[in-house]
Amino acid sequence: MTIVVGYVPTPEGNAALERAVQEARARQGDLVVVDLSRHERNDPSELEARAAELAGGDVRFQTQGVEDGKDSVDTILAVAVEHDADLLVIGLRRRTPVGKLILGAQAQRILLDAACPVLAVKPDVSQRD
Repeated sequence: MTIVVGYVPTPEGNAALERAVQEARARQGDLVVVDLSRHERNDPSELEARAAELAGGDVRFQTQGVEDGKDSVDTILAVAVEHDADLLVIGLRRRTPVGKLILGAQAQRILLDAACPVLAVKPDVSQRD
């Protein structure tokens, strides 16, 4: 069993990572963390440390990044297929009342095009920017 999670260094990304670790632990599966940040605001070693902290030694995990020039959504979908993922976890931003009518374009593409079930999570209100 493999869980794939899309990660960016935001409250939404942290919520997705935390939930993905919970799912991997509950399903006794492996975790693949796809770093979608392109290292603009994120040091890859920080993600490794964060994932290791959450995994606590009882969840096997690996991290992958997005190659330069590649689309983030295409990358996470390809990683899910490559690893025959049983679940794909993504974080969603909270929206204004008007924004609730429109799902983010990247999230929509993932939900529509993923070959496996997708779990979309939001951060706790206390974790919002």
